[in-house]
Amino acid sequence: MRVTEEIKYIGVNDHDIDLFEGQYVVENGMAYNSYVILDEKIAVMDTVDIRFGEEWLSNLETALNGKTPDYLIIQHMEPDHSASIALFMETYPNTKIVSGSKSFVMMKQFFGTDFSDRQVVVNDGGTLSLGRHNLTFLAAPMVHWPEVIMAYDSYEHILFSADAFGKFGANDVEEDWACEARRYYIGIVGKYGAQVQALLKKAAALDIRMICPLHGPVLNIDMNYYLNLYNIWSSYGVESEGVMIAYTSVYGNTKKAVATLAEELNKQGCPKVVVNDLARCDMAEAIEDAFRYGKVVLATTTYNNDIFPFMRTFIHGLTERNFQNRQIGLMENGTWAPTAAKTMKALLEPCKNLTFADTVVQIKSALNDDSRAQISALAVELCKE
Repeated sequence: MRVTEEIKYIGVNDHDIDLFEGQYVVENGMAYNSYVILDEKIAVMDTVDIRFGEEWLSNLETALNGKTPDYLIIQHMEPDHSASIALFMETYPNTKIVSGSKSFVMMKQFFGTDFSDRQVVVNDGGTLSLGRHNLTFLAAPMVHWPEVIMAYDSYEHILFSADAFGKFGANDVEEDWACEARRYYIGIVGKYGAQVQALLKKAAALDIRMICPLHGPVLNIDMNYYLNLYNIWSSYGVESEGVMIAYTSVYGNTKKAVATLAEELNKQGCPKVVVNDLARCDMAEAIEDAFRYGKVVLATTTYNNDIFPFMRTFIHGLTERNFQNRQIGLMENGTWAPTAAKTMKALLEPCKNLTFADTVVQIKSALNDDSRAQISALAVELCKE
């Protein structure tokens, strides 16, 4: 695939994978992107998962059309992008590897060699001239590994963005970008909002007309759309107005209470109500929703003097990703000693700028007039401007 006249896409699509990074469901597979810049000097941008190494080398050979590469540029050392480095170097032994110093340390760990005789070490602000294409490197530590560098091509106005601006899903499947890019970002990069904000400040000084990520499609229209979403996500802002309800229910009574709350919220004119059964939904989707909407309700039972395990897992997923800047409603159920609300609030203590609704819904076994009144009061509170 041609990205521009002198930049070719040589990546691969993985439809064999079921769980990316061993945990994220990817029904539409994954893309492992790689690019080759054909100039006076030829540079290959990253490799692919080793399972697709031979297919990738075949794509590269076609793009090279009898030429040989001068440089292999490594932006990120995670194995889905770096595992074919050794295979590449066996095929093109005279190629130089361009990357940051931390990447070469990781190469030694992965391959038993850091290719010391073929290293070109670049730092933040470093440059590499290929001819017309002049690359400037941007250090992007913890987006989302410490060694990450990106490259800006001033000739084509392209940002090679490593894992940033990537998404789940193979490139031969048509789907909405934002949905799977959001789940990818929140799940994998979400903890590192401050580092992404630092990257966006660097990017603001560049004339970016195209973004070439290591996952997902090349982005070549309306750069402000993608940059704005990344700004919202990385600043932990509210992307969509509405209420997200996450719940667990043992015998169905908490589920009924959640359904009642959702109905009351709709009556109050809430713009959007999203409900996630944490025992059955994709946990990554539920965490994504919590970061997307401005108001979140947590509803669960007291269980073994704690809370139901799926809710504890969910809250841990929020706190480890620096969840913040949200209004929180709490609902608890317990037959003899309901303490779930207190436990959930304590688990959320590490989070910044959370505002808790005054109304805490307490259900003792099943709904009654008192708990229904509390649900109505919580709905009114959450729907205030």
